[in-house]
Amino acid sequence: MKPIDALLQVLRDEGVTKVFGNPGTTELPFLDSLVEAPGIDYILGVHESAVVAMADGYARATGRPAFVSLHVAAGLANGLVGLLNASRSRTPLVVTAGQQDRRHLVQDPMLSGDLVGLARSAVKHVFDVQHAHDLPILLRRAFLLATQPPAGPVLLSLPMDLLAEDTNVELPDRSVVAPVASASGIAEVAEVLRTAQRPAIVAGDGVGRAGAVAELITCAEALGSAVHHQPLNDGINFPTTHPLYKGMLPSTHAGIRERLDAHDVVFIVGCHAFMPHHYTPGSPIPPGTRVVQLDSDQAELGSNFPAAPGLTGNIRTTLAELAGLLSEQPPSRNQERAREIGARTAALRAEVDASALARYGPAPLDPLAAAHALAAGLPEDAVVVEEAITTGVLLRQVLRQSRPGSYVHTIGGGLGSGIGMAVGTRMGQGTRPVVAALGDGCTLFGLQGLWSAARYGVPVTFVVLRNGEYRTLKETLDSWDSRATHAQDYPGLDLGQLEFTKAAEFFGVESVEIASAAQLREVVGAASHRDGPLLVDVPITGHGAAGRV
Repeated sequence: MKPIDALLQVLRDEGVTKVFGNPGTTELPFLDSLVEAPGIDYILGVHESAVVAMADGYARATGRPAFVSLHVAAGLANGLVGLLNASRSRTPLVVTAGQQDRRHLVQDPMLSGDLVGLARSAVKHVFDVQHAHDLPILLRRAFLLATQPPAGPVLLSLPMDLLAEDTNVELPDRSVVAPVASASGIAEVAEVLRTAQRPAIVAGDGVGRAGAVAELITCAEALGSAVHHQPLNDGINFPTTHPLYKGMLPSTHAGIRERLDAHDVVFIVGCHAFMPHHYTPGSPIPPGTRVVQLDSDQAELGSNFPAAPGLTGNIRTTLAELAGLLSEQPPSRNQERAREIGARTAALRAEVDASALARYGPAPLDPLAAAHALAAGLPEDAVVVEEAITTGVLLRQVLRQSRPGSYVHTIGGGLGSGIGMAVGTRMGQGTRPVVAALGDGCTLFGLQGLWSAARYGVPVTFVVLRNGEYRTLKETLDSWDSRATHAQDYPGLDLGQLEFTKAAEFFGVESVEIASAAQLREVVGAASHRDGPLLVDVPITGHGAAGRV
């Protein structure tokens, strides 16, 4: 078997049906092989940031590693933001970067470079493939590593001439790895939680990735415990419709500490530390509060705060066993606690909804009204891909989602993923409507993704919430400086009133500009009936406007 044939066979064995890429000369042997490779489609992106974002969304939607093909040092460099996002979000990707022909690599040819060094800090592992006979085993290893906790992208540097070699290589069989077992020490955790007076649960993204939402619900209901999402959560790890759901934790240690201060025991599940955004001094855990922690990655236990106890194991099966222990004899006080939490949660949600509805009106829309109209218009089975920064935080307050996989975000923080990720999500979901909530700054970073949406007719509704500025930076500056501020005090933070309908027209995407909150709700509501992409341009009020939130 030739090296290129071994590559294709590994892809088939791993269930790969789509290759996300942007090709160059070093990928020509691979592209040529795809001509006679039925069942493997090449999905073209016109910039590597869109390519990696599409693969990220696709991998999350399918639950399998996605395959990415990048071109030499320049293509890899363009894709690094997406790889950093995938690493932070624990998305399994297998990425190949074509290297220049080894026969003149010593002469430093155009576009060559240290691919291993370039990628090392952005991915989970890097392989520098130098011998054809190593390619099959390293490909097998890459697919295994990409999915083992903590999951993430794995990159292989592939010289152009290696793929074109006319030599025979052996293809090892695919390994079948037994699932990780449940954690030990579950009985001790059950006792700690059962005797807690004011327990809380922090649902991390590991819960959603493990498919363990139902098990966590059972645990929370047995305890009568308040449940928070981790800061800037990537998915639905607990239903935001549930009476015990208390919202997302803030992204500072001080804010987290304040929210958890009322609790004597906090159960943190599948959460990568707390990944604060802005610095505030001190621990996120209040003094005297005990932390119990469960994760599939042992390195997470006690990494930033002491856990007593900390458990490593399969999150889903561990939670199922824990739920059984907690449900044996639920104390009546737990039921009463659950009723009190539910009443407070319902009142708070009603207050937020009433405030949003009071702000409805003509464009430019108030940001909270825009977020509420978008959420209210969503089809029941819709998936929201969110990259809207300040308006995205408001959207989280009004979204009511219970189905796992209905919310997609990247905690990586590298801008420009939203459009590509929405395209990949829709390709992987199959039939569920996908609505992307995007800030205008984020849209500019990833605009090239619209080309792929149009090229492949992907029916995504792209909602661009346009305030013409980097509002999150202005608000951060305000928090640092209490002086009265004016527009001229924010150098480099204004984008102007861009016309995204014209950008959509350039890429061949239909568009509409919103004139009212009611119209936005109606347009979003039609997402499940579309057979192609639509860009929705939503003017919203900016920083310092009357009625700002």
